[in-house]
Amino acid sequence: MKRICVLIIISTVIACSVAKGQTIAAKTNLLYDLTTTINFGLEVGVAPKWTIELPVNYNPWSFPIDRTKTVNGVTSTERIDRKIKHWLIQPEGRYWFCEKFNGHFAGLHGIIGGYNVGGFDFLGLKEDRYQGNVYGAGLAYGYHYILNTHWSIEGTIGAGVVYLDYKQYECPVCGALKDEATTTRFAPTKVGISIIYMIK
Repeated sequence: MKRICVLIIISTVIACSVAKGQTIAAKTNLLYDLTTTINFGLEVGVAPKWTIELPVNYNPWSFPIDRTKTVNGVTSTERIDRKIKHWLIQPEGRYWFCEKFNGHFAGLHGIIGGYNVGGFDFLGLKEDRYQGNVYGAGLAYGYHYILNTHWSIEGTIGAGVVYLDYKQYECPVCGALKDEATTTRFAPTKVGISIIYMIK
């Protein structure tokens, strides 16, 4: 896993070197910001209609709460360790229909990451916690709107095939292992509303 991450970073550095004199953009995804996920991306132009993007997402937070429940008339309190911990890297090659960093684009991205999530009612993970890794690839469509010389906003959405290996635990802190498995499925792989600063 670490070797793959290093290769992705090295390839991005090489791409930046090749793209010397081309446009470079820094960005953050506002939708990920809303989930307390630290995220940052760089995108470089490598040809008049082609760019390479490397977004990195990281969420190290836990949100423990005390949950009260009643079973057979007996009320008890248990500590639930709610979390959406994860890290995710999604390198993407983009083709722009007009010119790079302007208008409509289509992208092909890879996916590599790890996750540890559970305890959130709205995610359907009230009783269980899942921990594992994710790999995959997907296609994306987006639109880049220029605000001024340096600032832009971009919307993107994508779907593809993901492979997950996971262990399923009971939700309380240090809950017992319930199951472990692997699965492959077609799923949304990307969604974003990003604020972009054009560096060069």
